[in-house]
Amino acid sequence: MYKRVRLKDTVEVPPRHLADVTPERVKRLLQDKLEGRMDEEVGSIVSVSEVHDIGDGAVLPNRPGVYYEAEFDAITFDPQMQEVVDGTVVEVVEFGAFIGIGPVDGLLHVSQISDEYLAYDGENQQLASTETNRTLGVGDEIRVRIVTKSVDERNPRDSKIGLTAKQPGLGKHGWLEAERQEREAQMEGN
Repeated sequence: MYKRVRLKDTVEVPPRHLADVTPERVKRLLQDKLEGRMDEEVGSIVSVSEVHDIGDGAVLPNRPGVYYEAEFDAITFDPQMQEVVDGTVVEVVEFGAFIGIGPVDGLLHVSQISDEYLAYDGENQQLASTETNRTLGVGDEIRVRIVTKSVDERNPRDSKIGLTAKQPGLGKHGWLEAERQEREAQMEGN
């Protein structure tokens, strides 16, 4: 999920900084340009960590800065299809819950949470079952599997990650612990 990768990109150094084209300056400019952005190949760029090489500068017509190609290391977050991840419920809506996994949120549709019917309780920001009294609300820790991934490089906020919790070993941590204790009690009873 998290990876350290070596990347190349072009960065514009404004005229006021042309006397200071150092790895540290280029690193700050790359951080401003890239951190938080989504890329189809490497995922979300979390941090630019080290600049290794700065190429020769190039001037473009009618542009005030000088453009340098830099080679650098970055920490990226790239969730993989079918990967099982732990996350935190950050928002509950009528149609499901948004789960924070790393620097991005994924959607856990209400149909992918449980086989039980879950009603939306807007007042308490949770989804609740009338059969077993299970609830899923903001702040709950949950284990999910990534089932869809659509990256929008132009508008990273429009990227979508679809999740499921409807398989054995997946679900709210409290539910999983209760199921484990129930299995242990049954085994001791036999």
